Amino acid sequence: MSTDEPRPAPTPDGAAAARTRVALVFGGRSSEHAVSCATAASVLEALDRDRYDVVPVGIAKDGHWVLAPDDPDALRLAPGHVPEVDTDAASVIVPTSATDRTLVVHEAGEPPRTLGEVDVVFPLLHGPFGEDGTIQGLLDLADVRYVGSGVTASAVMMDKHVMKVLLASAGLPVGPFTVITDKEWRRDKAAAMDAVHALSWPVFVKPARAGSSMGITKVSYPDELEAAIEAAREHDPKVVVEAAIFGREIECGVLEGRGTDATRTSELGECIVVRNHEFYDYEAKYLAAGDVRLETPADLPAAVAERIRGMAAAAFDAAGCEGLARVDFFLTEGGDVLVNEVNTMPGFTPQSMYPRMWAASGMSYPDLIDELIALALERRTGLR
Repeated sequence: MSTDEPRPAPTPDGAAAARTRVALVFGGRSSEHAVSCATAASVLEALDRDRYDVVPVGIAKDGHWVLAPDDPDALRLAPGHVPEVDTDAASVIVPTSATDRTLVVHEAGEPPRTLGEVDVVFPLLHGPFGEDGTIQGLLDLADVRYVGSGVTASAVMMDKHVMKVLLASAGLPVGPFTVITDKEWRRDKAAAMDAVHALSWPVFVKPARAGSSMGITKVSYPDELEAAIEAAREHDPKVVVEAAIFGREIECGVLEGRGTDATRTSELGECIVVRNHEFYDYEAKYLAAGDVRLETPADLPAAVAERIRGMAAAAFDAAGCEGLARVDFFLTEGGDVLVNEVNTMPGFTPQSMYPRMWAASGMSYPDLIDELIALALERRTGLR
């Protein structure tokens, strides 16, 4: 089949020989490696094996691509168990030619063997070196279809600084912030911190290109600022500092429209920290069950909910996103709505907010996976 024409989506009654071959790519070099593995566990378990031929491909922390076992239990993230891709497993060589989508496996002492062609890649990578346009560029070079946004949207939405600039230019409101680059910090720390003082306290110090609340610190006093910046720089030399917004954290799931249909938005969700955490941090998200309450649908007036859904679709379209995204908002005590972030590969376990919001909208977790694969198969390769 020519790669410049959209492929048909899989059909429920398709014969086994016509199963769509899906490569799940997970792990990666970012600090969100374990979160990515947990996402892969859920998707592996949910994929309908009558419709899909699944090839699990893990990226180890050292960047080694390997053929991973089809074992969801080994990839789950839980207290006392942090999953990790085995770097010593058989190597996978990914296609780099636009005329061949064949995966090749190399095992020590064995001749190379092929796994056949892949119809679509589902990149379940979070953070840099995966969610940021890097793997999307690799797949584009080989004309391989994949789930989610392309290079530009992935890269821009990964960088909180550039994201805010783009959203503001599109007329979408964002909160006050400043940026500290690596060059600025190394040249003059005092001057870099002076720019933060123009914001009101408290502030949140964040790595510019990380997710899952990695490296984020709430800073209430100036003497805490330098340590917080250094903590963020452990994840990214570029740091964003945001003025704290007091209000509610509201989220919206977005799906690309099918055909001529408009961008779709889900029921809204709300993240409410109940105890033990000052904000919705990494432990609250993944390890501390009961410390955070996720409510879907969020309890909001209809007019406010409709305004947020409209802003979510506008942010998705302004960024040129494809496939899926989760758009996070602040609803201030005064009733203003601000865009906080756009996540092009949000947390994707059944307990994560993105699938929960679509479940509340009538689309189950397996159906959501099917929809994302169908969108990827329908999309042409190359420039679009």
